[in-house]
Amino acid sequence: MQPTAARCRICSLGEGHPGVVLDDDQVCNLCNLNVAGELLDNYRYTNQVFTEFQQAPPNPAGDHDCLFMYSGGKDSTYMLDKFVNEYGKRTLAYTFDVPFESSHAARNIQLAREKLPATFVFDSDDDNIKKMMRDVFNRPRPGKPGAYLDEKLPCVSCRTFFVIRAILYAFRERIPYIVLCADPQQILTMESNVREVVRGFYRTFGPELASELFDGAIEDVLFAEDDELPKIVFPFIALRHEYDPERMVRELKEKGLYESSPMETHCTLFPLLNYYSFKNWGCMFYKLNASSYVRAVHRNENYDRSTFSIRFPRSLDLPDVEDRLGRVVMEIAAGTGDREEHRAALVDLFMRMDATEDAAGFVAESFLDMRKVAADLGIKVG
Repeated sequence: MQPTAARCRICSLGEGHPGVVLDDDQVCNLCNLNVAGELLDNYRYTNQVFTEFQQAPPNPAGDHDCLFMYSGGKDSTYMLDKFVNEYGKRTLAYTFDVPFESSHAARNIQLAREKLPATFVFDSDDDNIKKMMRDVFNRPRPGKPGAYLDEKLPCVSCRTFFVIRAILYAFRERIPYIVLCADPQQILTMESNVREVVRGFYRTFGPELASELFDGAIEDVLFAEDDELPKIVFPFIALRHEYDPERMVRELKEKGLYESSPMETHCTLFPLLNYYSFKNWGCMFYKLNASSYVRAVHRNENYDRSTFSIRFPRSLDLPDVEDRLGRVVMEIAAGTGDREEHRAALVDLFMRMDATEDAAGFVAESFLDMRKVAADLGIKVG
């Protein structure tokens, strides 16, 4: 883990965090809104596509108006219910069977299949997605200072992999829209244009590996005409002022569509994602999310709800939580320290982030098994 750096006095992001620069007043570029231009461009585009999608007639080329990327998490479950029961869209619910999926997310998917009138399709490619993840985790330590989101590279790469699988499916089946339920805080992490999604993957992994992972099929997307390509719809970003995850979970549980907490639907690589962030950048995986919440509270002291999958209480001492979590994660990765002491520390930390005791215990066990998961995937830790 990297040594402690100077921190933004508002949101606590360290000056060594990828893409973060502190000014003379010790305020970071994110708190100074130096990314506002890019953010507004993304908002304009996503609003435009969402309006177009809402007004679009039934797809004349097939039986489905949209391919809906369904993960079993609270966001996609909530919006899938809206699409089929309120919006009247002929929806193909597409689930990429990620080999790192939580058992809780799998149970939510089963509930949706039993209760929602959508067409459900499952896709998988264990060998290639594991090959890609090994490439990401086993790369040499990245250079400094890094770019925005570099600390999330494994997660972003995994998500991009199955987004491209969905793009290829929609492209083949002539489905004009792909629905992706990113929450409003993820707007800077998501590419809106399908061709740029593919180009970004090429830049990250190189043409040889990119072509190998998708059997050369993504070249068809790069060279297709614009009107042949599906468009990505981000409903939660277009409806960002209505996004209230706590209300959404309550409503889903009342309908019998959700039986877990957001923390329990994390993928099983969540501990390794934290290890990657701590090892290379000295920060926890959720640092950008937590800092965004601290920033929002700083700007509006009456702000009273979280817009994140994990709630961050106002009283949370973020630097202390991050430092303690980093020490535990790196000890587990190195195979040192006492297992029960690690478990107790992890449960305490996640409960301080408003997880229930059961949810905190569930996630703590996944951290304790991190070395086994890494060995199974051929990822080097410690």
